[in-house]
Amino acid sequence: MELRINNEAPNFTAETTQGKIDFHEWLGDQWGLLFSHPKDFTPVCTTELGYMAGLEKEFASRNCKVIGLSVDAVENHALWAKDIEETQGHAVKFPMIGDSELVVAKLYNMLPADEPGTSSERTAANNATVRSVFIIGPDKAIKLMMTYPMTTGRNFDEILRVLDSMQLTAKHKVATPVNWKNGEDVIIVPSVSNEEAKDMFPDGWDTIKPYLRKVAQPD
Repeated sequence: MELRINNEAPNFTAETTQGKIDFHEWLGDQWGLLFSHPKDFTPVCTTELGYMAGLEKEFASRNCKVIGLSVDAVENHALWAKDIEETQGHAVKFPMIGDSELVVAKLYNMLPADEPGTSSERTAANNATVRSVFIIGPDKAIKLMMTYPMTTGRNFDEILRVLDSMQLTAKHKVATPVNWKNGEDVIIVPSVSNEEAKDMFPDGWDTIKPYLRKVAQPD
């Protein structure tokens, strides 16, 4: 199945470091962040998991659950978590999916559906495409997809920024401009007429061009 923004996120059942889950049931009515790793005990991913462990409360405060995936067995994840806490200073408290049969990686198009073998026969290099980030909305639709190269650590502050933008723009008829940060001015979407905007934004806005109207971020 081809994955696209606003398509339903594929559901699955899987073993995790916190027991077996049905992904959609686990998400419930919350936002979700699913991020994947090509192999346990890899250096860049170790730093990423540690940083995310320290940032998890920020995602939780935005009603967003965090779940990791690595193409290895759950037992390996538990051992890796000890290294992560020791070297990065944060304990991994969110669940990590075990995907030794590559089921979830294939379901989310991170590996071809006909890719042979299991995790025991593969290296991180074989799994280079399993370095993706998905943000999923409460409606179970995919809101963001990003895939990173092996040697580039992911910027989870940026992913948090994108989540702020998506939650804001889901609530109000606005968009966020380049390099926007929470609390800064936003853009009134073109589908909102000036007459409608008067009701939505009674304090007014700055018209730069008829299609580019900046306004203070709504609550």
